[in-house]
Amino acid sequence: MMNEHQTRRIIWPLLIFFCVIWFYALGARTLVPTDEGRYAEMAREMVATGDWITPRLNAIKYFEKPPLQVWMTALTFKFFGLGDWQARLWTGLCGLFGIALTAYTGRKVFSERVGLTAGLVLASSFLWAGLGHINTLDMGLSGMMTLALCSLLLGQSAKEAIARRRWMLWCWAGMALSVMSKGLIGLVLPGAVLVLYTFFSRDWAIWKRLQLLPGLLVFFAITTPWFVLVSLQNPEFPHFFFIHEHFQRFTSKIHRREGPWYYFVPILVLGVLPWLTVTAQSLWHSARRERSGFQPQKLLLVWVVFIFFFFSISRSKLPSYILPIFPALALLIALHLENAGRKTWLAAAGFTTLLGAVGLALVPMIAGWTKEPLDLEHYRAAQPWALAAAVVLLASGATLLWSMRQGRQHDVLPATLKLAIGGFLAGQLAMLATEPYGNYRSGLPMVAAIQAELTPQMTIYSVGMYDQTLPYYLRRTMTLVQHPDELEFGLEQEPQLWLPTIDAFLVKWANGTKAIAITRPEVYAELQQRGVAMRVVTRDSRRVVLANDLKQ
Repeated sequence: MMNEHQTRRIIWPLLIFFCVIWFYALGARTLVPTDEGRYAEMAREMVATGDWITPRLNAIKYFEKPPLQVWMTALTFKFFGLGDWQARLWTGLCGLFGIALTAYTGRKVFSERVGLTAGLVLASSFLWAGLGHINTLDMGLSGMMTLALCSLLLGQSAKEAIARRRWMLWCWAGMALSVMSKGLIGLVLPGAVLVLYTFFSRDWAIWKRLQLLPGLLVFFAITTPWFVLVSLQNPEFPHFFFIHEHFQRFTSKIHRREGPWYYFVPILVLGVLPWLTVTAQSLWHSARRERSGFQPQKLLLVWVVFIFFFFSISRSKLPSYILPIFPALALLIALHLENAGRKTWLAAAGFTTLLGAVGLALVPMIAGWTKEPLDLEHYRAAQPWALAAAVVLLASGATLLWSMRQGRQHDVLPATLKLAIGGFLAGQLAMLATEPYGNYRSGLPMVAAIQAELTPQMTIYSVGMYDQTLPYYLRRTMTLVQHPDELEFGLEQEPQLWLPTIDAFLVKWANGTKAIAITRPEVYAELQQRGVAMRVVTRDSRRVVLANDLKQ
C-alpha cells in the first residue's frame, strides 16, 4: 500500500494533472443561462463601450452587484478575446486560489499534513469544484472571503508582529474585495463571525490584534472609489443598491427566490461529496474546548455554522449561496481525519463505493427522467458521461476498501488521495454530462442561422422574453419588448431603451426596416392569430426567431 512518503513524491505530478483538467474544463461546456450568459455579456459590453464605471446588461443600467467579476472578465476578454473559457477564467482562478490558500493555511496554522488533506478535500468537494467552472458571482465572492478567513487565521496564529500585521491587512483587503464581488455581505458575514467567535471563545484580546485603523484604511481605499464614482454618475444607484439589493433581498420575497428553512441541507449533502460521512463528525469534534488564546477550530466552526444559518433564514435562496463555508469545512474535515480511526475510513470508502453503485443503477433510467420528446436526445447523450462518473466513484471507493483489507494500517494522505481523485474526476464528468442540454438551452445552435440574417445596423427584438445567453453569442444587444425581466429598474431610468407593449413593437415591426425578433412559441402563436407578417428563421422548443421580410 502507498505510504505518506510515497504520496508526497507524486503530489506535484498529480497537481499538474489536476490543473490541466481544471483549466480544460473551463472551456469544455457552453455558457448557459442565466448567470453565465449575463456576466459574460456584461463584460463584453464593458469592453465594447469602454465604460468601466456603470455596469450595463443589454445596454441597460444594471446595479444589482458590484463590478469586480465583470472587470476581471472584461480584462480577460481584452487580453485573450471572447470565448467560453475566457468568460469562466476569473471563476476558475478564484476556485484554485481558494484551494491553494486553504492548503497553505492548514499547513501553517496546524500541520503540513492537515494542509495537504484540506486542499484535497476542498478540490474534490462537488459544489466547490463544480462552481469553480460556472461563471457566477459566488465563486468570486468565496475566493475573496477565503482570503479574509485564511488571512485572519494566519495573522492571529503568527508569532511575529510584522507577520501578524501583514496578514491582518490582507484580511481587510479580502473583505473589501468580497464587497466588490457581491456587496456588503462581504463585510457583514466575516464581521458577524468575529463577534460570535469572541462571544463563544471569550477571546476578547483578538480585537486588539485586528489592525483596525490601518485595516479600515485598506478597506476603504479598495471599496470607496467605485462606489463614489458610480453614485456621482448615477444618483439613483445608492438607494437601489443598498436598500433594494441588500435589505429587501434578505427580508422579503422580492426576488422570488424563497425556499424552506432546510433548503440548503440537501445542497450541503450533495456539495460535500465524497466527504459526507465525516462532515458531521468534523463539526462535532471541532466544538471541543481548545487552549486559551486564539482558537482557530472554534473560529472555523462559527464560520461554517453562522453562514449556513444566515442564508437558511434569508428569504432569498440560491444553491450557490453557501459556497463560502467550504474552505472552513475542508479544514475541519482535515483536522478530523488527522486522528480518524479505521471505522471512519471504512465508512467513507463504503459510502463512496455505494454511491458509485447506485449511480451505475440509475444511468439506464436517465432517459426516462424527461417527458419532453425534444429533450430525450440530450438526456441520452448525458448517459455515457454519467456512466463514467459512476464508474470512477465506484473504483475510488473500492480501491480504498481493497487497500484496507485484512486490517492493514492506513495512512491519512494516501486514503484522502484515493477519495479525492475519485470525487474530483466524477464531479467533472458529471458536469460534462450536462453539456448536451446546456448547449441547447444556451441557444448556440441557432446563432449561425441568426447571424446569416443580420447586418450591423439591424435591430434584434426580444419579445416577451429575455434570453440571457444569446446576446453574448450574437455579440449584439437586443431591444426588449413587453418583458423587462430583471432589467426593470434600469428601464425605469432609461425607458427609451425598450418597448413596453406588443402593439408598440408591431408599429416598429411594420415600418419597412428589416429586423429580427426572438420570442417564445406562445407569443409566436399569438402573433400568428393577429396576422402579423413574419418569416421563421429558425426555432427550437424554447424560442422562435422571426424576420419581418417575407423572402422565400
